[in-house]
Amino acid sequence: MENFDLHILGCGSALPTMRHNPTSQALQLRGKTYLIDCGEGTQLSIRRAQLQFSKIHSIYISHLHGDHCFGLPGLLSTMSLLGRASTLPIYGPWGIKDYVQEIKQRFLADSSFEIEVRECDCRIHTLVHEDSSLRVFSIPLSHRIPTIGYLFEEKCAELHLDKPSVDFYKVPIAYYQHLLAGEDYVTEEGEQIPNHRLTKKGRSPRRYAFCSDTKYHPPIIDCVRGVDLLYHEATFGDELSERAEATAHSTSRQAAVIAREAEVKRLLIGHYSSRYESYDTLLQQAREEFPNTEAAFEGLCIKI
Repeated sequence: MENFDLHILGCGSALPTMRHNPTSQALQLRGKTYLIDCGEGTQLSIRRAQLQFSKIHSIYISHLHGDHCFGLPGLLSTMSLLGRASTLPIYGPWGIKDYVQEIKQRFLADSSFEIEVRECDCRIHTLVHEDSSLRVFSIPLSHRIPTIGYLFEEKCAELHLDKPSVDFYKVPIAYYQHLLAGEDYVTEEGEQIPNHRLTKKGRSPRRYAFCSDTKYHPPIIDCVRGVDLLYHEATFGDELSERAEATAHSTSRQAAVIAREAEVKRLLIGHYSSRYESYDTLLQQAREEFPNTEAAFEGLCIKI
């Protein structure tokens, strides 16, 4: 089974600190890197994580607040300097096209590659991207400006060959594709062999959901139900719940309630306010609601 790895490149919020970088993550699967948000300094974090710029398959921007997208001009310029040739898809909310167009006009006049910008409807949970490795769905969030979360779902084969049974019934190799499509097999003697005797069910796909920034928003629950890992912003602690409401952010406890109600397997919190010298209190409050909670930090790599 291939690695499905999440690298935390930055997990701080808007104001810069010496403790955290602005939000950015890299999700790796089957030799491809899917970049999620691109706060200032993301390309340096990519270097520190020993990831390759050439492996970046596509970029997913949650919203157009600077701590989530100010790293794009530098990153795109570096990719051009390195001679990228393949087209780069960039997904984001309304306004992302204008933002990328401005970057192209000012800094990428002689770019080595094309950029395809795809604006997503922030109001609906729908498929926004699909390739040979995974599907990506939008998650409507509730913030001060149009904001999207993303659900990454690995693609898995629904059926696998049961090789001993296939060999026993002498199924020709040319017929394997029909078995994997769910068809029965008829032997030369005319005996019909049911598909379930020749195949095994594939494993369930692994799923990762990214939800930042957002206030406590119960509609998220159905979108992320049962995921293997949920990243949910946890900007504030209980003592600043009114501040969280006023700024359309979440407390760590609210993030944990979402995780508990959605019956996710693991919760990862981040997007910490610069007020906090450490995330210990935020983590403790989250674990009171959902024990299987971890705290993000730069350099963390989680295997999903």
